[in-house]
Amino acid sequence: MLDLVISGGICVLPSGTAQVDIGVTGGKIAVIGAPGSLGASTHTVNATGKVVIPGGIDPHIHCLSPIRFPGEVEPKYTDPPAQVSRAALFGGTTSLIDFVQCTHDRSIQTAIEQTDANWKGACYCDYGFHLTLMGKIPVGQYDELAEAMQAGHASIKIFTTDIRPGNTGRMVQYGDIWEALKTVAKAGGVAAIHAEDNDIVMFMYEKLMRENRVGFEHMAEVHNTLSEELSFNRVIRLAERVEGAALYMVHVSAATGVAALAASRARGFPMYGETLHQYLMYSAEDYRKPGGQMYHTYPSLKFPEDQKALWEATNHGAIQVIATDELCCPLRVKLQGSRIDDTTGGNSGVEPRVSLMYTQMVTQRGYSLEHFAGMVSSNAAKIMGMYPCKGALAVGSDADIVVLDTGLQKTIHAADLHETDYTPWEGHVVTAWPSVTVLRGKVMMEGGQFFGDLKDGRFLPRKVPDEIRARPAV
Repeated sequence: MLDLVISGGICVLPSGTAQVDIGVTGGKIAVIGAPGSLGASTHTVNATGKVVIPGGIDPHIHCLSPIRFPGEVEPKYTDPPAQVSRAALFGGTTSLIDFVQCTHDRSIQTAIEQTDANWKGACYCDYGFHLTLMGKIPVGQYDELAEAMQAGHASIKIFTTDIRPGNTGRMVQYGDIWEALKTVAKAGGVAAIHAEDNDIVMFMYEKLMRENRVGFEHMAEVHNTLSEELSFNRVIRLAERVEGAALYMVHVSAATGVAALAASRARGFPMYGETLHQYLMYSAEDYRKPGGQMYHTYPSLKFPEDQKALWEATNHGAIQVIATDELCCPLRVKLQGSRIDDTTGGNSGVEPRVSLMYTQMVTQRGYSLEHFAGMVSSNAAKIMGMYPCKGALAVGSDADIVVLDTGLQKTIHAADLHETDYTPWEGHVVTAWPSVTVLRGKVMMEGGQFFGDLKDGRFLPRKVPDEIRARPAV
């Protein structure tokens, strides 16, 4: 007897959509067959009239991340994996990727172990880590990096800017990036890049402060489209000179970043783009709304012409993934800064992401269900080395399954969500919402009831396939 059957739904399979039943045993998808053909099961979910997709994957979140505020010695910290992962499962996301800060006062292995201690037995869903390289990379760290990547940490994160004045220690110089890319390529990984031109960004901070235009509503002048153009092109051309180097450009925010990615992909290089639902649905004008800080993340929100380019790029273009840059904290923390140099980046968005993107893509723009599922799940799984274990409704894959009720008119309210006391999506109407979320065969949420246990979440060792690193394969 099967453990679980999802019956009668419109299922988004790797081969396309089909009305089929999915049978699960031992945490894996065991069989896919015609409606009514799978026989008895311990538990059956009737998905008739609903859409069934692979569990969502958010490859860009920040749990227990320090938020430093000028004048305060001790940082505040974003909310823990337990809170974020619970919200993720309510919203149809079953896998998260966070970050290990590879500081210079400890080995990379120690950094991994100390980070994992905050996740192991403390996360409801599955998780992995990017390894964030910091500042001037010690020579010995390259060997440590290679070992860690071989052990399943298949991606690194690099900043080309310190983001804010006085926030030193993040930016990696281009020579060190070059060397790191050689290590990552040899180890078979991918490099996630936060790319802004530090000279331009810091110059604009100085300029606006000198002119006493320090309100956060001027953020798009600091973290501007020229900065994205210069930094994207520079790091992409660097990677093009390293055989086997693949880049994943995080939170693409501007038309200039889209153009740089598209040009490299047209030259045949394995460049991939991530944008955020914030950039697709909000612009710099939203900073002028009451509490406008809640819409901000770094780099800044941009302009309507950038939104247009980003949407075009999600339509089988230079953008393959829509993530959140999740930073879950109370509203009082999110609003604590009001200047260009102290506004908190990131915001809570992991729970409504899948439903918002279904609404924007399928309902409003006519994207296919396969395309939508790719943008919120399958493409990230492929690029980050989790596919087909994750991101696929296929025999042998982990039974990470989401049943979406569609054709709705549901208004998002913070009081109905499970992240924190606010949502930047307050009042938005969505046309789909998860009614069932399954993680490795266990029903974690059904009909608004939660059945997860903090021991359910498992670490995801990852290995990026050669084809992902050889050409723009997604």
